[in-house]
Amino acid sequence: MKLDGLVSGLKTDELITALMDVAAIPKKLITNKITDRTTIIQNLQSLNTSLQALVEKAKTAAGATSLAAFTASSSSENVTVTAGATANAFSTSVVVDAVATAHSVVSAAAGSSAWGGTFTLVGADGEPVEITPTGTGPQDLAKAINGAKAGVMATVVPAGTAADGTPLSRIQITAAETGEEHRFTLHRGTAAAVAAGTSVDIAAEDGAAILTAGADARVRLFAGTAAEQTLRSASNTLSVAAGVDITVRTASADPVVVTVALDPKAQTAKAEAFVKEIAGLLTRIDNGSKATVGGVGETTTLGVFTGDSTVRNLRGAIGKAMQHPVDGVSPSTIGISTDRNGVLTFDAEKFAAALADDPDAVQAVFSGIAARVQDVTGQYSDKYDGMLTQRITGQQDEVKSLKTQSERWDVRLEQRRATLERTYSQLEVQLSNLQAQSTWLTSQLAGLTPSKDS
Repeated sequence: MKLDGLVSGLKTDELITALMDVAAIPKKLITNKITDRTTIIQNLQSLNTSLQALVEKAKTAAGATSLAAFTASSSSENVTVTAGATANAFSTSVVVDAVATAHSVVSAAAGSSAWGGTFTLVGADGEPVEITPTGTGPQDLAKAINGAKAGVMATVVPAGTAADGTPLSRIQITAAETGEEHRFTLHRGTAAAVAAGTSVDIAAEDGAAILTAGADARVRLFAGTAAEQTLRSASNTLSVAAGVDITVRTASADPVVVTVALDPKAQTAKAEAFVKEIAGLLTRIDNGSKATVGGVGETTTLGVFTGDSTVRNLRGAIGKAMQHPVDGVSPSTIGISTDRNGVLTFDAEKFAAALADDPDAVQAVFSGIAARVQDVTGQYSDKYDGMLTQRITGQQDEVKSLKTQSERWDVRLEQRRATLERTYSQLEVQLSNLQAQSTWLTSQLAGLTPSKDS
């Protein structure tokens, strides 16, 4: 029951609120800490995510051919060249004698009831697969062939009408992959009948045909010389050198010149992208570690990483990984350096010049730097025992503890408010009783005083 100054004239609610504000100061301090720690955790988690991504990129960059980049060209639009990371500068001519084709067969035309019974599909490996449609129509057989997943695809093709006007159909069956090894035959009859030689090959029936015989692609290297050799492939893609593949589209007797050349511009761009990502990460740490000192009457602002030794050590470790020599060779010789303000920079012209002078040495220095970055970022961002991961976990544990303290303060403050309300309510009641007693005593004293008449 609240008696807001009914007797005392005090503004009890305002007084209690003021007292509660004072009592709640410790909780507000805890709440502010929770807010600060939560912000720090979010920034540390974001930094850790960036580090984990950098680990994978550094792992790739540390490879012995990480800077490999080539331009690949062909003198004919019917031959496409692809150069991988293991390629080298290369040029040769090829003659495309044949392209790979998929084996395809079409049956003779037949009516709607000629497609029942058991069929057997035999691949180039000689293994029979029995296929039994649920009905006698061409759609039933096509569905059964496709459902067998035997490496072929069946389609129903309209074939006009018979003399009596009934519709006719054919079944076209095509291998799912090109090459001689994917040739097949489709027989009317069981696997036992095929083995006994009593089945009927549908491609041999009157009106049936082999549309395309499954064939391999064939390409000749060094045509017309004593070193001439033929390459074969079940697909239209063939390897003509280490890391160099060609894809052929049309056979031709004319030689096609295939050329692979190093692409210094792309190599430089690869290195620049990697260095700039690390530079951006270091700048992010630097900006988050700054403290802006305010003047007289102004507030001093701290960055989210200010005073964080883990982040400071991370920054130093990455900086050393980028600056220290690799086998006695300074990174600055290939354009990777740190200016007087501690900012990591990349000189594309210097890198390109070094690459043109000694590409193997540049690759060795770049890979060595990347390997060190991989080690550092892995040590800090490992999801189990990384130093930054442990820092985040520690902050999260602290927030949990602060939240527990905050909840306990809620209980204390509720009890404190109840106590104050009870105390001031009792005060009003006691003052009311005293006033009543005072009034009674005044009336009694007035009765004892003799009047003038008496």
